[in-house]
Amino acid sequence: MRFKIILASVKPVLTDKIVDSAKDSGATGATIIPARGTGMREAKTFFGLSLEAQTDIIMFLLEEHLVEPVLAAIARVGEFSKPGTGIAFVLPVEQVVGLESQMEQFKKAAGNE
Repeated sequence: MRFKIILASVKPVLTDKIVDSAKDSGATGATIIPARGTGMREAKTFFGLSLEAQTDIIMFLLEEHLVEPVLAAIARVGEFSKPGTGIAFVLPVEQVVGLESQMEQFKKAAGNE
């Protein structure tokens, strides 16, 4: 069984919608990490203090066959085609531990009973 990870940087107001759409597309869960960041535009300042945009990093560990539909759902709901709305990318996963209790469920979902 091969896994990949999707990391998505999104506006916090969209996090729940994006996670729900990913689950509807086959993701079994997500890890959400509050973050802040900068983009191509300079951070706004208020009395000399920088106001950096809050963001959430959503992490999805997925079986390889689920990556395309989940990534498409994330991009659609997050409106990533519009500038400054978010970004998502996929990384390969070499090894996974801690999913032993879910392996049977993964095999059944993939039709490999």
